[in-house]
Amino acid sequence: MISPLAYIHPEAVIGEGCEIGPFCYIDKNVVIGKNNRLMNSVTILSGARIGDGNVIFPGAVIGAIPQDLKFKGEETTAEVGNNNTIRENVTINRGTAAKGKTVVGSNNLLMEGMHVAHDVVVGNGCIIGNTTKLAGEVVVDDFAIISACVLVHQFCHIGSYVMVGGGTRTGQDIPPFVMAAREPVAYCGLNIVGLRRRGFTNETIENIHNAYRLLYQRGKLREECLKEIRETIPMSSEIEYILDFVTSSKRGIIK
Repeated sequence: MISPLAYIHPEAVIGEGCEIGPFCYIDKNVVIGKNNRLMNSVTILSGARIGDGNVIFPGAVIGAIPQDLKFKGEETTAEVGNNNTIRENVTINRGTAAKGKTVVGSNNLLMEGMHVAHDVVVGNGCIIGNTTKLAGEVVVDDFAIISACVLVHQFCHIGSYVMVGGGTRTGQDIPPFVMAAREPVAYCGLNIVGLRRRGFTNETIENIHNAYRLLYQRGKLREECLKEIRETIPMSSEIEYILDFVTSSKRGIIK
């Protein structure tokens, strides 16, 4: 299951059932779990921690040092969970002293040529399109769908169950459950189709929709909108998530 044309450092730890194709390079200080498939020409560098059942396509690089001039060679990691599909030429850099690790969760699809920069955290069940770039310390919550050629500024936060349109550029946070697109990026309504596919009830979707109607009222301060949501929308985990997301946003949410 390991090609004689692959290089594996003697200190690397490889779990059972892994398939490692020709011209793969696996560095020291690497831990790879069980039943992973590395196609040809995959590069796994020092600090990579990979779980079980991942499929990694040719040209992917996991664990390269950050593209950050503040990085001084500190010991950091790039951590990948289980059952991810990592397509051709995806790059996942390891962390810096800021957080110490870059994290990609489980059951994600990272499409061709997309980049996960230092200290990024990607949740579970996300789909991230071709050549999309996540800058340093971006956070992407569970089940987000980010289309192709999206550029996400450093420190941005993207909420769960969003749909971000192709070619979008954002320097602000994208709150959960919404669609975001246009130039400049803007709130484009609720991701109703995505929520229904994920099993959200009509009542829950209506409450989320009403919350965003209030949040994006014209002529009102954000604090007034949040107060009105708390007073008029039945509280649930989804509404609490929206409120917490908006109030904790450091870059401000999209308009």
